Amino acid sequence: MTTPTVLATDEARTRLPELTVIDVRTPGEYAGGHLPGALNIPLDQIQRALPDIRHAAERGDVLVVCASGARSENAGRVLAENGVRAATLSGGTSAWAADGHELHRPQGASRATWGMERQVRLTAGAIVLLGLLLGLVVHPAFQLLSAGIAGGLVFSALTNTCGMAALLAKLPHNRPRAADLDNTLAALRHR
Repeated sequence: MTTPTVLATDEARTRLPELTVIDVRTPGEYAGGHLPGALNIPLDQIQRALPDIRHAAERGDVLVVCASGARSENAGRVLAENGVRAATLSGGTSAWAADGHELHRPQGASRATWGMERQVRLTAGAIVLLGLLLGLVVHPAFQLLSAGIAGGLVFSALTNTCGMAALLAKLPHNRPRAADLDNTLAALRHR
């Protein structure tokens, strides 16, 4: 097993021409702005793309990015467990943009999708409010719904994972079209 490394945004920008950059966010997040030249392979598709990522890593360094660094850290861990060396971007695309580096936004991007963190906050908040409201109006046991979400948020913070994000990533607006992913994997093979 290899240990993933972390690159600061300035170092990544300097090395960008020599890196194969893989963005593990959802297609909508990717369309909202990504590192120049980045290929979109959502986190839940990393296993499928593993042979192509391994091939790219044999030819040069791989950089895995997401919005804040958490998903790319998880992807880097999966890659390391499979013997693939990859670095992650410290702070993700948020840090990249905050440091004044360019984000590529493709013309004619199909749709704007909220970032995963924002989707999770909306969903968690709505479920908590629903649990509290149903607890007041229907039966107090519905407050357990709110308690379950609170417990899930604590677990998420302690493990740096997010089950709700994993579920939301499966919604149609967060899924890559099969042809898009196939084209991305083909582009990865020919780098």
